[in-house]
Amino acid sequence: MTILKLMTLLQLKYIAKIVECGSMNEASHELYISQPALSSSVKELENELGIEIFTRHSQGIALTVEGAEFLTYAHQILDQVDLMEQRYRQTKPRKQLCRVSTQHYMFAVEAFVEMITSSQAEEYEFTIRETRTRDIIDQVASLRSEIGIIYQSGFNGKIISKLLREKHLIFHPLFRCQPQVFISRTNPLADRSELTIEDLEPYPFLQYEQGNEGSFYFAEEPVRPDYSPQQITVSDRATMLNFIVGLNAYTVCTGIDNEDLNTEKITTIPLRSDETMLLGWVNNERAKPSPAAQLYLGKLREVIVHHGYELIDSSKL
Repeated sequence: MTILKLMTLLQLKYIAKIVECGSMNEASHELYISQPALSSSVKELENELGIEIFTRHSQGIALTVEGAEFLTYAHQILDQVDLMEQRYRQTKPRKQLCRVSTQHYMFAVEAFVEMITSSQAEEYEFTIRETRTRDIIDQVASLRSEIGIIYQSGFNGKIISKLLREKHLIFHPLFRCQPQVFISRTNPLADRSELTIEDLEPYPFLQYEQGNEGSFYFAEEPVRPDYSPQQITVSDRATMLNFIVGLNAYTVCTGIDNEDLNTEKITTIPLRSDETMLLGWVNNERAKPSPAAQLYLGKLREVIVHHGYELIDSSKL
């Protein structure tokens, strides 16, 4: 009996839905079947193919390396079936899907808005997650997100690159920039043309929360004080911007802003540092970006150029 006879389209849809939802329980609700029945179907498929698609642990499930490879083939089959149904049953195309995980960058959100505006799909389901660095890597590794937006620097580059290799992820450089300080326009330092980390010592330092497994290597701030007597950790960009204005605090980031940044209240000033930020996107080496994800990457490049940054030609690296 061949593999094609063993597996069913329904089982392929089950696997894709479990990965999309991130848990067996949530997938069973969306598929309108019991969790034991779903789990049994997946286990049956694993036994028939002689591979382990998911690892089970107390925190839930995760794709194995073999599972990630299997999912890419499953998506190809499901896409071909979708095209066949459109051709012969005159059905509507499946919803366009695109899921992006990113560090807290305004340009990433701006490009996402442009992507949605430009999308010609009648139906779509797009997701963007501004989240912690380690979560971005894990979500792209498990294919819960197609694209991840992160940076590398001289400080964290070796650690991040090693982790990406272990997770079978590829880093695609987009642009390089100098770190910028975000401060309130009422801050006494706001009229400076350049700042040092020592200039900022009297003010509260803002950083994004990185969880219990947090590490300086995963920090979103490329330059940080060795010690800050006033330090605030936040989890979202809106809170960060409010604290910059309300508490006269500061943070360090790329300096790219858009209409989300109230330029009447907040300004960016170059930080004197030997460190640079190499911004880029990551994807799973076993998965080809969907048309919607490719559209997003195109808009991402347009936004970066619009803000005055030069794109990196990866072929010359």
